[in-house]
Amino acid sequence: MANERKFIQEGVRRVLLKDYLVHESERAGFGGLDIARTPMGTRITLICERPGIIIGRRGEFINRLTQTLAEQFHVDNPKIEVVEERQPNLNAQLMAEKLAATLERGWHFRRAGHSTVRRIMESNARGCQVILSGKLTGERHRTERFKAGMIKYCGQASLYDMDKGFAQAKLKPGVIGVNVWIMHPNARMPDEIQVRGAAAPAGSATAAALAAGTNAPTPSAPVAADAAVAPAAVDVAPPAEKGAQ
Repeated sequence: MANERKFIQEGVRRVLLKDYLVHESERAGFGGLDIARTPMGTRITLICERPGIIIGRRGEFINRLTQTLAEQFHVDNPKIEVVEERQPNLNAQLMAEKLAATLERGWHFRRAGHSTVRRIMESNARGCQVILSGKLTGERHRTERFKAGMIKYCGQASLYDMDKGFAQAKLKPGVIGVNVWIMHPNARMPDEIQVRGAAAPAGSATAAALAAGTNAPTPSAPVAADAAVAPAAVDVAPPAEKGAQ
């Protein structure tokens, strides 16, 4: 029971730590979080769209974050690394945060959902899905889905090729949940098989034509072995008539 209680406390501490970092890095565009234990301490990697806001002037903001993690959350020797997101339109968490902010600014949910899907697909994503749930238009809860391309819900493709993000939009009627799923552009499905053609033998006419960039010669039709060959025509002169005796 002591071990189970320890695991529960560790999980609760990680959730509180993530909520705190998400709140503090909201202006910088929070895109993801990775916590790893090392022999030197705890390495925390923050993925954001604008890392300069997290670092602050002369590193003041990131130093304050490090001190807070060590004192309030009891993180062992925390080391914060800030990584810039090069492709923000393919980061599901970033797109979920932007969509939630768009809804809070008063955009209609259909316009915001279609706009987000269009931006993601224009960045060469293989597929995306946006799910909005809550009091969208009235007092009754409803769920709307906006989908484009290919989406996988289970299996290896869902675990390794799908990026998922969640955010909340706090509106006057209530809270709207925002889920964004994105399939990576380089995702490869198990049923996608590429068949390679047989290479032409070296020195053949086909290989020479391919190397020169011209069309390969068309092979002639084979001749049957037992086909009869017509004899050549021979001119035979008629015999001369014998003279009169």
